[in-house]
Amino acid sequence: MEITSKMPAPRSSLDATAALYQSLPGVGLFRFALGLTQRVWPSLAVRAAGRLFLTPLPPKWMQRAAGAGDGWRIEQWPFESATLAVHAHWGPADAPVVLLVHGWGGHADQLRPLAQALIEKGLRPVIVEMPGHGHSGGMRSTLPQFARAIDYVSNRLHQQGNTVTALVAHSLGATAAAYAASRGLGVRRLVLIAPAASPPAFTRLFAQVFGLSERTRAAMQARIEARESMLMPLFEAVAVGSRIGAATLVVHDRQDAMNRFGDGEAYVEAVPGAQLLATDGLGHRKILRDAQVLDAVARFASA
Repeated sequence: MEITSKMPAPRSSLDATAALYQSLPGVGLFRFALGLTQRVWPSLAVRAAGRLFLTPLPPKWMQRAAGAGDGWRIEQWPFESATLAVHAHWGPADAPVVLLVHGWGGHADQLRPLAQALIEKGLRPVIVEMPGHGHSGGMRSTLPQFARAIDYVSNRLHQQGNTVTALVAHSLGATAAAYAASRGLGVRRLVLIAPAASPPAFTRLFAQVFGLSERTRAAMQARIEARESMLMPLFEAVAVGSRIGAATLVVHDRQDAMNRFGDGEAYVEAVPGAQLLATDGLGHRKILRDAQVLDAVARFASA
């Protein structure tokens, strides 16, 4: 299936990443400081680059809505050194639960249109905001932490008597969701929207944007991996795909500038029986608001 819309010619992933950082105040100064520091104090540059890399941007205070709206409640669940904001729709207590996860720098409101489409199918959406995002606590987050949070929230919902039947996630959240599903997360349906197939590739984009040498970039990645006790390549599509047993739908736009269309194709190739919904002209975020996409995802999740 393919959905087409009108959109300007796509930027490269490097252009999109650069635009994300350059839109924020002080980034130019930070780039200059990093460039200087990696020449005179390399270890400090590695630590500083790592802190910036793990800081969700735009900042969560810029992404936080005033409230969840009618029919929703927000709970704060302690998690590791932060908290998770869990947005639960009241709905029928016995309705199957669909867990929704945003991407890097994302927030719950991006997923409200999809949540409404799920409600109309008789499902009960639960949106989790990761540490450092939206209403959650903390200032930083990591991909492995995303995956641990998905597992924790799913298990806690099960413990409360809910039946979590599907997991729908966007961008880096989809990468984490695929990893969690490959580790035995008990969901029947998995929807990956604009997933990133290679987390190490983003460290290279980050390094290009901030003028980091390969030595600094590699040391930054190694530092993060040591902190998380997890190697980034273990999150790649080829590493997780064969272990995913849930029925899987991958939704990706051909003009996505943040995560290239080939990333979605990599998951389709790696996950047994995975289906692809290709769109054209929706980009990386508009795909979360398109009526045809929302209907297709809701139908798949409710099947």
